[in-house]
Amino acid sequence: MTLDEIKSLDVNQCNKFANFAKDKLPMPGKKKRLDEILNREIVVTDFRITKSKRKEGTDCLQIQFMLDNDVWVVFTGSAVLIDQIQSARDNMPFRGTLVKIDKYYSFS
Repeated sequence: MTLDEIKSLDVNQCNKFANFAKDKLPMPGKKKRLDEILNREIVVTDFRITKSKRKEGTDCLQIQFMLDNDVWVVFTGSAVLIDQIQSARDNMPFRGTLVKIDKYYSFS
């Protein structure tokens, strides 16, 4: 931007950093293990996909959800769950049950 453009800025029209940088903030909720919520209906309120810290070259899915009137988060590297939750992005929040089918986790 030029100096003239900067001086003519209406600061009230500028985006606030906190409104678009939410992905970097910790996701609120207490941590649960995936096996603790299997076969129980949860309300998925948000999710985030990042690079896995445990297994190089893979993704990690963090799911924020409601269960028993409390807010929780769970972490998984399940490619099936990652694909399913990405396709459900426009339907958030949603109710679902996590199940294990053979070696795979899935929403039902």
